[in-house]
Amino acid sequence: MKSIACTAQPAWRKSSHSTSTGGECVELTRLRGGVAVRDSRDPDGLTLIVSRDDFASLVTSLKQ
Repeated sequence: MKSIACTAQPAWRKSSHSTSTGGECVELTRLRGGVAVRDSRDPDGLTLIVSRDDFASLVTSLKQ
């Protein structure tokens, strides 16, 4: 398993496909060598961290 460094103050961005009325919001931030994903309704909750390659594969799969 590869270690991915985390920044002290990550700049979280909300997905452009998140709905403002339903509260179904996903936020992303870049990390050195990876991407972190979290639920904007629970910013102190669990965070999924994946490599940039794995994240790119996920996005490609979702677009198909």
